Amino acid sequence: MTLERRAFLAALGAIGASGALLAASPAALAQPGFPTKPLRIVVPFTAGSGSDSDSRFYGDLLGKKLGQPVIVENRPGGSGLIAVQSVKSAPADGYSILLASNSPMSVNPAVMKNLPYDPFKDFKPLVGSAVGPAAFVVKGDSPAHSIQDVVAAAKRERRPIAVGNYSAGYQLVAAWLGTASGAQINHINYKGGSQMVTDVIGGQLEVAIVDPSAFVEMQKEGRVRMLAVTGAKRMGTLPAVPTMIESGFADFETYVWSSFFVRSETPADITQKLIGALAEVMAQPEAVAYRQQRGADFLDLKGDDMRKFQQREYERFKRVAEAAGLVQQ
Repeated sequence: MTLERRAFLAALGAIGASGALLAASPAALAQPGFPTKPLRIVVPFTAGSGSDSDSRFYGDLLGKKLGQPVIVENRPGGSGLIAVQSVKSAPADGYSILLASNSPMSVNPAVMKNLPYDPFKDFKPLVGSAVGPAAFVVKGDSPAHSIQDVVAAAKRERRPIAVGNYSAGYQLVAAWLGTASGAQINHINYKGGSQMVTDVIGGQLEVAIVDPSAFVEMQKEGRVRMLAVTGAKRMGTLPAVPTMIESGFADFETYVWSSFFVRSETPADITQKLIGALAEVMAQPEAVAYRQQRGADFLDLKGDDMRKFQQREYERFKRVAEAAGLVQQ
């Protein structure tokens, strides 16, 4: 078992599934009968990303549960900063929910200086959403049939590998590929996964790093070819795709995750109601089937347990960033 795998499993094992709620500031008072108007879920990525799909699916179930519409707003850009700032500047009344991945909530503080927000002080977690590996993807008819093929071609042609990403977390994975393979990486930054994958399919981008759960159908249709995933084992929905470790990169294991957050000042009773509703939504049979279809695992953590996991992930990503040579900018 790799060091990163042991650290990841230790983080999960050290925390239970039932978390105590973080204390809320008395400055904000709960509204009677919450919710009395539509809620919104703010997503840091464009339509078509894994987080976007999750927000729309779970948002629909949450709206039915709470008796109010749930509107999804895509606020891509700035490695999640635009979406995070949108929720941070909104009233702390529970009506603005952030569905954030590990990038803005654990990776950004590890690799960026002078963040305009503190992911630990400005926000509190509600319920985890999903956890899974990342994947390296090329176009369906690419001459590369493995990640080693990509590395070998770049070295043979004495050029960098053009790797697309749409978050700091994925950029970190690309940087790690560079240090692990000895190849130079040209980071191509996108606002979201849709345009990035369009460029891969069209041949304008050599390689992309994606949430594989969002591209299972494209893989089956032959529009893209997933070369490797970053988990410790192959995905059940993509059994033919090897891991990075199987591809010859020892200890190359990392994961991406997402969770719902609200502002830290959100009243405790509203926070508790949202946690309870989301937990019930996640347990519904259609939600279980949705995750199975996408090959994603449920990050079954709530409240303070999710906070502890977030903190441990920050420490883990910081170690990965240091190993990959991705220093703060």
